[in-house]
Amino acid sequence: MIKFMGTEEDVRVLILAGGLSYERDVSLRSGRRVLDALRAAGLQAEMRDADVTLLPSLQEDPPDAVVIALHGATGEDGSLRGVLDLCGVPYVGCDARASRLAWDKPSAKAMLREAGIPTPDWVALPHDRFSELGAVAVLDRIADRLGLPLMVKPAQGGSGLGAAVVRDEADLPAAMVGCFAYDSTALVERYVPGMDVAVSVVDLGDGPQPLPAVEIVPRNGVYDYAARYTAGLTTWHTPARLDPAVAARVASTALAAHEALGLRDLSRVDLIVDAAGEPHVLEVNVSPGMTETSLLPLAVQAAGLDFGKVLGGLVGRALARG
Repeated sequence: MIKFMGTEEDVRVLILAGGLSYERDVSLRSGRRVLDALRAAGLQAEMRDADVTLLPSLQEDPPDAVVIALHGATGEDGSLRGVLDLCGVPYVGCDARASRLAWDKPSAKAMLREAGIPTPDWVALPHDRFSELGAVAVLDRIADRLGLPLMVKPAQGGSGLGAAVVRDEADLPAAMVGCFAYDSTALVERYVPGMDVAVSVVDLGDGPQPLPAVEIVPRNGVYDYAARYTAGLTTWHTPARLDPAVAARVASTALAAHEALGLRDLSRVDLIVDAAGEPHVLEVNVSPGMTETSLLPLAVQAAGLDFGKVLGGLVGRALARG
């Protein structure tokens, strides 16, 4: 675990939560959970929104480190991290460049594929091209090329917002319309049936390490926004009910994805394990949820670690870089 210069009580940590994305409410819940955990670990911590008063506050009274609990574009597209770099304020998590790469799912999937990491075949379709080329012709070609079922989701976004599984070609247009409500580009990928798992990766000073995989079993079969954040709609198994050899492959694949995208400190890798026991990376999140139903805290608990101490260790890494 990272050692602080002086004592933990000397360290002032600012948690950024809220923002203006569709995931604002989830972000506030994550922020409050992080706030309580850091205080329990003995650090001075406060939480605030990322609004027009943030930059003046950082200049007048900069914290020792920042924990970004913002979800959606504000916390994950790299822009806020770039601003923190300009202000000279260290923060937990990857840098702006890696954040931008992971945030854009088609770009991240291309990088993973280049690194030899399995990810489902896909096509990214901006709304303008969708209209210009003729919706019916484009959708027919997508269905022919990728086959059914399909997964449709925003190219940029999280929490399952705008995502839908399409099992019948007749349902594809409605899924595209729902997706475009959240982003101007849709990612359509081949749906891989199997076990939904999430592997959190953390680095407390000895290099990035995968935590036990969390198996996700949504009641309605789709891990959408409601299933993620409504009590009783999802069951989680930690560690995931995997054969040891398969669990090892899943862990190594998640770690490889974390490293291929140039991430640091922490990430959450979402995967599907098919019937043959082969993992397929769906996406990688650089600002994972920290709520009471979020997957990284569940994995931390399954690993026998203290959530507040893990966060404190990550803060220590940020301070060392700063």
